[in-house]
Amino acid sequence: MTFIRGSQPRTTGNYSPQELGKKTHNWPSARSPISLTRKVAPNCQSAATLDVDVLRRHIKARWLRPADSLLLPKFFLPVPPIRFKVRFSPSMFSFRGCGGRVAASFTKQQFPLPRLSSDSAASRTPHFDVIVIGGGHAGTEAATAAARCGSRTLLLTHRVDTIGQMSCNPSFGGIGKGHLMREVDALDGLCSRICDQSGVHYKVLNRCKGPAVWGLRAQIDRKLYKQNMQKEILSTPLLTVQEGAVEDLILTEPEPEHTGKCRVSGVVLVDGSTVYSESVILTTGTFLRGMIVIGLEMHPAGRLGDQPSIGLAQTLEKLGFVVGRLKTGTPPRIAKESINFSILNKQTPDNPSLPFSFMNETVWIKPEDQLPCYLTHTSPRVDEIVLKNLHLNSHVKETIRGPRYCPSIESKVLRFPNRQHQVWLEPEGMDSDLIYPQGLSMTLPAELQEKMITCIRGLEKAKVIQPGYGVQYDYLDPRQITPSLETHLVQRLFFAGQINGTTGYEEAAAQGVIAGINASLRVNRKPPFVVSRTEGYIGVLIDDLTTLGTSEPYRMFTSRVEFRLSLRPDNADSRLTLRGYKEAGCVSQQRYERAHWMKSSLEEGISVLKSIEFSSSKWKNLIPEASISTSRSLPVRALDVLKYEEVDMDSLAKAVPEPLKKYTKCRELAERLKIEATYESVLFHQLQEIKEVQRDEALQLPKDLDYLTVRDVSLSHEVREKLHFSRPQTIGAASRIPGVTPAAIINLLRFVKTTQQRQAANE
Repeated sequence: MTFIRGSQPRTTGNYSPQELGKKTHNWPSARSPISLTRKVAPNCQSAATLDVDVLRRHIKARWLRPADSLLLPKFFLPVPPIRFKVRFSPSMFSFRGCGGRVAASFTKQQFPLPRLSSDSAASRTPHFDVIVIGGGHAGTEAATAAARCGSRTLLLTHRVDTIGQMSCNPSFGGIGKGHLMREVDALDGLCSRICDQSGVHYKVLNRCKGPAVWGLRAQIDRKLYKQNMQKEILSTPLLTVQEGAVEDLILTEPEPEHTGKCRVSGVVLVDGSTVYSESVILTTGTFLRGMIVIGLEMHPAGRLGDQPSIGLAQTLEKLGFVVGRLKTGTPPRIAKESINFSILNKQTPDNPSLPFSFMNETVWIKPEDQLPCYLTHTSPRVDEIVLKNLHLNSHVKETIRGPRYCPSIESKVLRFPNRQHQVWLEPEGMDSDLIYPQGLSMTLPAELQEKMITCIRGLEKAKVIQPGYGVQYDYLDPRQITPSLETHLVQRLFFAGQINGTTGYEEAAAQGVIAGINASLRVNRKPPFVVSRTEGYIGVLIDDLTTLGTSEPYRMFTSRVEFRLSLRPDNADSRLTLRGYKEAGCVSQQRYERAHWMKSSLEEGISVLKSIEFSSSKWKNLIPEASISTSRSLPVRALDVLKYEEVDMDSLAKAVPEPLKKYTKCRELAERLKIEATYESVLFHQLQEIKEVQRDEALQLPKDLDYLTVRDVSLSHEVREKLHFSRPQTIGAASRIPGVTPAAIINLLRFVKTTQQRQAANE
């Protein structure tokens, strides 16, 4: 006998016990028509509800197959929750839906997959190309990237219903972070497209500066984002999703042609079952020995309501990985109706709203239908409450490093006393009653949090629905991974996200897509896909981590990027999409064709603009609003005229309809031509600098070089230790490691050139 609990109705339909016993029913759904084929014991005595979440728990995380749909709807009845008895065999259920299918024929014989020949137990164990552990922002990008590259991929997550959950702030993007999102999108990642379908407030930050440092940002509807992400994840071809916690790694002998003490070949789940794979990606977020802190209370948890990962953390430590400890936090949530918005500074969205994805011309919602944000500030009373109650806050007293650029209110008060601090009141969704107070991350006891909130303008009568809390967790020194995100110690094991010491959804997503691509390439024995510092913000992020490491949660900023005039949000597709298509196979044909068309159109447009030349006086007559000096004697190119702030492609096309009119038909093309014209002169000089850096990056260091024992190069003991730990792959990367002197770089350079000459002579 099995007991399945019913649910309250949302989509409704009345069914009698007799109707439930029929073979096929068309269940009503607002999303898609889905049929349920099932058998029910004939002795059901009452109408009932089949709740898929409960069913999933009942079958204890059986496999959800990739080809089968995956927005599993719930089936509701307009009756109170009840219990009913159902007899069924493991193969009674199958779901068929539109678009993709999701499957649940819940049998143990579901995998027509290759068998291992080592023993009989292994031969019955499922085998994948890539296993991704963790269903957060890094994990979802990694899993779908690997699947797009053609690898049979398994995503392991504690709970399927938390895939796409925004654990902290309800927003994506910002200064530097928006660049990462555009680059993830250029590689056909998910988060940008999902944000365009789920945002409630879109705004470009840094508009007062040049387009190279504009920061695309959006407030996101938490519920809608999670729903859209799950729909995307669960309908991705070659991607299988399973609920389960990983307790250990399966390790085998290393491949002799690669560095590393061993090779990962699968995972062991908490229930003792095993899953084999060719590559494994860890995206554990804050779950490695995670601990939640509120005041002086501490509870083991990866996030509120989820258990931490203890066994996996111990395994990594035993393997010899250097483990550190970081902390972060989240603000309390406030009831919307308890806030006095009328006295606060209102911030409206952009009109028109700029989408994150290159594949979208607009976002899903009109500017007039979007929600506003509000700005308020802390008061001296907030400082007073913090300072008087530091003894009740263990999170602040800890020596563990927290985020420098997204600090708690306690840290702000201690570091910047006697100041007013901004608090942005951000909506959590179109139909949400909660407000997220950005800038008020705190870990004081709950009663003090409520007291502090009421000391802020507009929040005098605010009601706290959920207190803020801190999270402390393990991370692994990122200098233990390569630029492909594969670890030095364990072959085919990849790390992505907060496990590498970063903070933020965008940083996690960027690492996830690179790890997914490279895990798949590793399976197919192809060269890794590496983005350098000269090619993208992703390259800067990963290079900083792998060469410098981090002792505090790492956050991306435009100031970290040397070549930011070349690495702009508008040209991420030109930089990465074509590479992703040709070298990694992670980009769809549609996206590739669009990026190829855009790049060709830009090159053609710039060439045409350079070819059109008139005198300055003629240009002044054609475009009177432009501040063009008529004293210039030499002809002026149309490209130079486009550099003026008052001139855009529309005004140029009116002045010279042929051949410029066609370049105004696509709004994005016209805007990008304007940006290219703006930066033309400085980009020429920056290109020369980029070529110099690329020459250094082209000088590869031997992968098997033992820095501690090699005698053909003069290096100090300190430098040898630093190089041995970080294992840089190029001379350029070695030069960026703190403590590696210019003299050591010159000696390394000589060693590399001598080695190359010897190899060439032997050939």
